Amino acid sequence: MEQITISTLNNWKKSKQKIAAITAYDFSFAKLFFTQGISVMLIGDSLGMTIQGHTSTLPVTVQDIEYHTKAVRNGAPNAFLLADMPFMSYGEINQALNNASKIIQSGANMVKVEGGKWLVKTIKELSDRSILVCGHIGLTPQSIHYLSGYKVQGKNTYDKNRIIDEAFILEESGIKMLVLECIPELLGKKITQNLSIPVIGIGAGKYTDGQILVMQDILGINEGKLAKFAKNFLVDSNSIQHAIQKYIKAVQTGTYPQTIHSYI
Repeated sequence: MEQITISTLNNWKKSKQKIAAITAYDFSFAKLFFTQGISVMLIGDSLGMTIQGHTSTLPVTVQDIEYHTKAVRNGAPNAFLLADMPFMSYGEINQALNNASKIIQSGANMVKVEGGKWLVKTIKELSDRSILVCGHIGLTPQSIHYLSGYKVQGKNTYDKNRIIDEAFILEESGIKMLVLECIPELLGKKITQNLSIPVIGIGAGKYTDGQILVMQDILGINEGKLAKFAKNFLVDSNSIQHAIQKYIKAVQTGTYPQTIHSYI
């Protein structure tokens, strides 16, 4: 597969080709995912929970993201890699510039930040320096204490309008991709249809330009209460490779997510 760039993803949005993305944290799985057809991977701060065993993403450091980004890039040289900027690593503009440069130099194509209006100046500064930025609104795991848990966002009119406003403001500020997490399906649809950049959903319904899932959820390697949008694709598959192929096909044909995976 040829090198995947932001232009590739923009063209897929225009042609309505769905994007199947996944989290990745190491060389072996990154290589397997790309070989099976996954072209977009996120080195997520979810590694704090899936790899390090914490109860949230908050303990993850920039150094952690750098380490895992290097490993994933070695496994998938031509993939488009997003990497999370960890909790409080972009609270001030100079801090954001310094940490984003480290993550990009580790092999990421794009950095992802969580939040709305307060990020406008930071996003503009990063964009002015040719750093691709992905926004993340709806449920933002780095704000878990403020939100009092992992809860669906945008259920009432005020919150729906707030999230829509944030999406427009972030695009205007310079983000080149947006992740929507745990919001009602029709809200995800409205935002996706009104933005010119690719919109990737996780628990945001079937109308987004693509989907992303944590690899452990796709492979059924998880414990405790599962998110509504989680689906184990390894069930009835004869290998991990087959499970990844099923995931890609389900996203591209629109059979995932279904109503049972979405919020109304």
